[in-house]
Amino acid sequence: MTTPSSNDGGSSDSLRKRRRRNRARLMLATVVTVLVLVFGTLGVLFYELRPVTLRIAVGPPGSDDLKLVQALAQTFARDHSSVRLTPVVTDGASPSLAAWNKGQADLAVTRGDLDLPSDAEAVAILRKNVVTLWAVPAKSRKGGTVKTIADLAGRKVGVIGRTPANVKLLHVILTESGVAPDKVQTEQFSTSQIAEMARDESLSAYLAVGPLDSKTTVEAIAATAKARGEPRFLPIDVGDAIAKKYPIYDSEEIPGSIFSTSPARPDDKVDTVSVNHLIIAKHALSSVTITQLTRQIFSARQQLSRELPIAGKIEAPDTDKAAALPAHRGAAAFIDGTERTFMERNSDYIWGLIVLLSGLGSAGAWFRSYVTRDERAVGTRMRDHALGLVAKARKAESLDQLDAIQHEIDHIVRNMLDLYDDGAVDDLAPFNLVLDQFHNAVVDRRSVLTMPSAGLAPVQPDPFGVAGAG
Repeated sequence: MTTPSSNDGGSSDSLRKRRRRNRARLMLATVVTVLVLVFGTLGVLFYELRPVTLRIAVGPPGSDDLKLVQALAQTFARDHSSVRLTPVVTDGASPSLAAWNKGQADLAVTRGDLDLPSDAEAVAILRKNVVTLWAVPAKSRKGGTVKTIADLAGRKVGVIGRTPANVKLLHVILTESGVAPDKVQTEQFSTSQIAEMARDESLSAYLAVGPLDSKTTVEAIAATAKARGEPRFLPIDVGDAIAKKYPIYDSEEIPGSIFSTSPARPDDKVDTVSVNHLIIAKHALSSVTITQLTRQIFSARQQLSRELPIAGKIEAPDTDKAAALPAHRGAAAFIDGTERTFMERNSDYIWGLIVLLSGLGSAGAWFRSYVTRDERAVGTRMRDHALGLVAKARKAESLDQLDAIQHEIDHIVRNMLDLYDDGAVDDLAPFNLVLDQFHNAVVDRRSVLTMPSAGLAPVQPDPFGVAGAG
């Protein structure tokens, strides 16, 4: 009996070792590929779903602005919102803007008429700050009573708030009303100096900038009325002209009796101007983050307004690109309903992932072909060896020799099937053709070897030679 020839690609043990080694390589490559895809997908999901914390500069301490931001921050944290807020407490609108400019905060609560950088954009308007300008009766006839803004020439005005923006706004009002700003003296007082301001008899008028329900404005009017007499509210008749010339300002009206009902202060509506008090962000800040923040702010507005009336004053910024302070593109997307979906935002990444998968598939096919190149060569040699066994089977001289050849072909078939399972052999059709030829050769040769000799009676010797006689 013959044994499998060494030219069939080596012994079974070496072939099995080779297959195990290739399987290990393919398994390692597959695991690495799967891990890359899994961690890549998890990375994208983590980037999209991670909570983002934004620092917001706001002040002064104890102000309604700080209380509102703190309430928003607590609401977002309680609701596990995707955007969180961390207040950075400052001394007011101007210091908040300075902290924001220095990179100490991502957002800032400030006024729209401050010197904002070109990349500042609005996220939400927290309220409108209106200008309240009032005068007190003169103690002597020589000075005369201030009845209009024009009468402020040569007088001194007390300005509530230390921010330079209030004095700047007063100068704009004076200029548009035909009064040279250098003809009017100003003195600024902090919110804690209202009583001192009210006792200062050198002041003929007062200016406050804040919301209509500002406690500071109400207290200042009441204090000056008690110390100096019933106030006269000065209308700003040039509000429309100011709004057209300085788009950062708006024309407004102060309703009658808004500061007091008895006595009525003012006794009738008064024309004035306003400036937005708002949250700003840099243009470069993620639009997705700002869109989500804007949604969260307006979602929480109704709920918070029950505890903080100031929350009910939150408004959407102007989404017109030509606005004096345009809305951040993220806020505009929420306000205008143009927010992009996850698929739209990440379409480039998704297509990139598809291309990557295609590339990995091609690379995997090449790697599989590379690591199985030796096995493919073995398969070719085994097929050629099987073809040689066909000729050998046709020449077998005994059934034992034919059985040995059959055993050898069985060994080749088993190895070929293993190679096929491993992917080293893609198509068994050529080998099947060889097997058919081998089967036919074995059947033919077996029939020849088992056939009786010619079927004639054996010839007996003729000792006498009669059969051959002439």
